[in-house]
Amino acid sequence: MDNKIIYIGNILSKQGITPTTIELLGPRLEKKYNIEYASSYWNPMIRIFHMKYVFIRCSKASSVVLIDTYSSLAFWYAIIIALLAQLFNKPYIPILHGGKLPERLLSNPKLCRLIFNKSLINVAPSNYLKHHFNEAGYKTILIPNFIDINNYIFQKRSNIKPGLLWVRAFHQQYNPEMAVKVTAALVPAFPDIHLCMVGPDKDGSMEQCKQFAVELGVVDRIVFTGLLSKSEWIALSANYDIFINTTNIDNTPVSVIEAMALGLPVVSTDAGGMPFLIDSGVDGLLVPQGDTEAFAAAITQLLEHPDLALQLSQNARQKVELYDWEVVKNQWFEVIDEAISLSKKEGTT
Repeated sequence: MDNKIIYIGNILSKQGITPTTIELLGPRLEKKYNIEYASSYWNPMIRIFHMKYVFIRCSKASSVVLIDTYSSLAFWYAIIIALLAQLFNKPYIPILHGGKLPERLLSNPKLCRLIFNKSLINVAPSNYLKHHFNEAGYKTILIPNFIDINNYIFQKRSNIKPGLLWVRAFHQQYNPEMAVKVTAALVPAFPDIHLCMVGPDKDGSMEQCKQFAVELGVVDRIVFTGLLSKSEWIALSANYDIFINTTNIDNTPVSVIEAMALGLPVVSTDAGGMPFLIDSGVDGLLVPQGDTEAFAAAITQLLEHPDLALQLSQNARQKVELYDWEVVKNQWFEVIDEAISLSKKEGTT
């Protein structure tokens, strides 16, 4: 445990925010490495000051810096820490997140070169981001989002019923209203259709969905649970037979990977990285983003052809077994060990 890592990211789950990579990956890495974290402060300005403070305080004893790198406001945290790492001659590894990062490559090319050109390596959790970053000339490898596959009991859904499950934060970019529209569109053909929407409200979208459900006459068919723990929504999933992902912007969402592991056939839009995760017609179904009619038709296809739904779910489970931590961890160890070795060789530890 002599090798210290500084891990920079948003640790905000205690504030009601869904846990991010730093809170999921960090504890796994602690079994091999000594990690200093930043930051859990809610105020963005205090958070960045704390990130800088932790970096400066721990830089002499650290071997490598991991930086969760997003496309929105948190992108600036990554810029600041990357510049500090360059100043202190510390190897750093941006861990890429968010379906909008390819847009950031186009809108801020100079800033992107500043951070991604001088990193030891860039780590993408999806082939979608890896593809865009490699095309932009940045050395990027794939280490997928991980799950503990043994925590996900595959449920064979031979007699599929019209129960839909949606698990995501309520935010405009994930288009939760589309789930309500799809439910309403399916009522004539499937009078017992019902939907469960799981996740915290980030921008007022939950209240908008509730109002929309009233307007469309399906409010009695939809359950809004709010934020649930992982174990809670996994237990809840046993009561539903189709998982829907209505997003307009996406990368490789863990919730979809989890649904695939649980045996829920997945219908998703083709936004962002989804075609890199789901092979439509093989291990799920993809429809054009924003196309309610196509989405409802895909669900209808599953309900009318339960053999197809079962085959898709079985193929999906087989695919996501490769996302098990016991498989993925060695990829992380290899990258971090290389960074530590480089740091020692250059005499920076």
